[in-house]
Amino acid sequence: MNPSEVLRIVDAIHRDKRIDKEIVFIGVEAAIATAARKQYGEETIIKIHVDRETGEITGTRNGDPISPEEISERIGAQSAKQVMIQKIREAERDAIYEENRAQIDQMVVGIVQRIESGKGKKDDGFREGGAITVAIHGVEAVLPRGERIPGEVFHPGDRVRGIVIEVKKTSNRVKVILSRIRPIFVQKLFEQEIPEIQEAVIEIKGIAREPGYRTKIAVYSSDQRIDSVGACIGMRGSRIKNITEELNDERIDVVPWSSDMQVFIPNALRPAEVEEVILCSMLGRAVVLVRQDQRSLAIGRKGQNVRLASKLCGWDVEIMTREELEADIEKAIEGYALIEGIDPELADRLVGEGFLTFDDLSIIEPNDLAQMGNISMDEAEAIIEQAEQFAEQEEKIKANPSNRERVETGNESNDSDNTTEIETVSEMETTDE
Repeated sequence: MNPSEVLRIVDAIHRDKRIDKEIVFIGVEAAIATAARKQYGEETIIKIHVDRETGEITGTRNGDPISPEEISERIGAQSAKQVMIQKIREAERDAIYEENRAQIDQMVVGIVQRIESGKGKKDDGFREGGAITVAIHGVEAVLPRGERIPGEVFHPGDRVRGIVIEVKKTSNRVKVILSRIRPIFVQKLFEQEIPEIQEAVIEIKGIAREPGYRTKIAVYSSDQRIDSVGACIGMRGSRIKNITEELNDERIDVVPWSSDMQVFIPNALRPAEVEEVILCSMLGRAVVLVRQDQRSLAIGRKGQNVRLASKLCGWDVEIMTREELEADIEKAIEGYALIEGIDPELADRLVGEGFLTFDDLSIIEPNDLAQMGNISMDEAEAIIEQAEQFAEQEEKIKANPSNRERVETGNESNDSDNTTEIETVSEMETTDE
């Protein structure tokens, strides 16, 4: 192989394939060494070196020098070429892989190339299709149907934006997976559309999303002169409009973030009006009190509003009216009176910490309960065991309501204490339902 030809090949591959020259030189050396082993035997130790300046090829066989002439004469050029092509393809694949791996969690724009057949039709008669192949900067990426926003339709030639979520190597290719349903996709859209976010004047603190339906995004600015929510929405919704259109008209609630959960949770539940927030830190639960006329709005359709608010805040948010809370507290105190070892003072403390059901009490840490009631660990464990038993009874009744009648009938001949116990469990189950 002519030294000048080697340099020309390396330079051409470097320019055309955007592969570092050193990687190409290593590929050439590996190709010649592989071809040499086929000639001299696979057990032979072959080392090949290509001079980076002159292109001259030298090597050793079992430690003995191999002259350039011997390399040219004994090693088949066609064999070396085939191996070199394979090595170059691998190097090209690795370069593309590294380039795209750096794009993970970044927004990319591509052109729809083709759409696999899929089930389901839109009102306009076009099929939603299955996975979509998208051309992005010289690579064919895949947008799986499961990573698309429900209801959106694409056609070959359409421009599509997505987030790179995975890059992996196949045999001779690099496979890039895109997504349009991850919360980070919404974040990148806001970063593109809102200058204050690009300039880090406004910070996105959290996103909770149900793709195709609704997103809640919490924003914050350390500059008190800036209205972070207003800046994201824009005059008459001008800024948010482009984002909602990209998300197939998904509803977006932009809310102000606060480190104070007493403030942030009501913000996250907007547009519902909140009367009071009671934080039960031991359970990670926030009991939110609302007026009766705000209850449905706070919960949202199929529980969507409270569900997204819970995700956004990181607390288990429970919506109640004040009357419902008072009724649950009364039932909880009555129920705890059935558990041996819980006195009225401990019952009040448990209720104050948000433990309103036997199921809540069954998951408390024995150490926490012991400290709360100033009791021993053995006593705490006994209380928790009783709570678990009552919780299991409630679950059985919930699974098969007809058990209630059988349980009560079967206990008619038992002592009054046991009858009272079962009836109280039944009453609490009715309240929970």
